[in-house]
Amino acid sequence: MKIKGAVFDLDGTLLNTMSIWHTIGEDYLLSRGIQPRENLGVAFKDLSFYQAACYYQSEYGLSESTDEIIAGVTKLMEATYLEQASPKDGVEEVLSRFKSQGVQMCVTTANEKPLAEAALEHCGLLHYFSKVLTCGEIGHGKDEPQIYEAAQSLLGTKKEHTYVFEDALYAVRSAKAAGYPVVGVCDPSEDCPEEVKNLADYYIISFLEMEAML
Repeated sequence: MKIKGAVFDLDGTLLNTMSIWHTIGEDYLLSRGIQPRENLGVAFKDLSFYQAACYYQSEYGLSESTDEIIAGVTKLMEATYLEQASPKDGVEEVLSRFKSQGVQMCVTTANEKPLAEAALEHCGLLHYFSKVLTCGEIGHGKDEPQIYEAAQSLLGTKKEHTYVFEDALYAVRSAKAAGYPVVGVCDPSEDCPEEVKNLADYYIISFLEMEAML
């Protein structure tokens, strides 16, 4: 592996936080006195905050703006998120090694920036990254390549030396299709781990495995 730049997903890749996302859709609707339909968590699994807000508007008739809905969901998540957020095993060791080797690093996430940065700060990891890029500010989800292209431009590294770390199949597929080398990261929330493993250039169960790969 010749890594000059590293683009890390947040939830399910760097942090053990995907379980929070399984119920947040239902929790928000219930807080509004609205009964959610079955399997809402499945519908929300691959959506950015903005896409989820649009879903609330179209499927549940919420009259608030997308910004107002996003603010409400973020507020509901914040306390629980910061209490439960923890880095995956070996993450800090890998980030420290990359930093010592001059690897440029950033985070790309479907999360909201204040929440993502607060979680990284809480876990002692924020200082490793030059920037946190969100799907909301880019205007595209991770089913499209724009956020990876923006990250690469920010890092100033060549595509073939810019590795994308992702746990979700749809994001791995998008980054691979755009020509980036991808490290698939195991997370229990992913329904198709074998597909991630087969599609990614590398696949790790834990960041502790990265020592041998590097």
